[in-house]
Amino acid sequence: MSSVKLQVSSPDTFSERLYDINITIEQLKRKLETATGIRPDSQILTLCRSESDPTVIRQLDDDTKALGFYSPENGMLIKVSDKDPSKSMTGQYTDVSQVEKFEMTPEEYERRQDTVLSYKKAHKMGRFAPAAENPPATPPAAPSHHIVVGSRCEVDLSGGEGLIKRGTVRFVGPTQFGKAGGEWIGVEYDEPVGKNDGSVEGVRYFTCTPKHGGFVRPDKVKVGDFPEEEIEVEEM
Repeated sequence: MSSVKLQVSSPDTFSERLYDINITIEQLKRKLETATGIRPDSQILTLCRSESDPTVIRQLDDDTKALGFYSPENGMLIKVSDKDPSKSMTGQYTDVSQVEKFEMTPEEYERRQDTVLSYKKAHKMGRFAPAAENPPATPPAAPSHHIVVGSRCEVDLSGGEGLIKRGTVRFVGPTQFGKAGGEWIGVEYDEPVGKNDGSVEGVRYFTCTPKHGGFVRPDKVKVGDFPEEEIEVEEM
């Protein structure tokens, strides 16, 4: 093997380069100057296992020795340190503390016409957008009752005249019928006093025997431990 592929790192650079193992360390330093910007007489070379494993193998401290004398292998890392940064540009490209910052007051920023803020103002975006003509719809209020499916109930079908019928709650919620909206209670009556079988206008909300189903508003329903109606059958 007459050449070796090595990683090269310095405070400002990182690269991977192919070097002839027969060149001297002095010649290597001259080549590394172009890669790192560090003067040869300021370089300290350390041979490490790799970038991910910075275990030190040898210090390349004899300028007269050939690179091959230190037995470098493909993938190893040469770490180049600068013992006299004042003579080079080392660190000046990575030390942000040396960068002069441009600062602007909020008032100066608002007066500029080439900013994101001025663009948003001109195009009425974000907080500069006009208020919506139609405010967001108010979410439906939580139900004021405690009627749940499966509860036994009594339903006032008389409008205050005392016609009370018992049944079982089979549906609670909004429906596709009725223009007023709101919640409806679907009831399966014990007797055939209903108007449907749990479906209205082709939409099924629950299933029961025909004429045993009906829908009423929650204020017409009283839930409780109501036994089923005893229906008398006349003997023929």
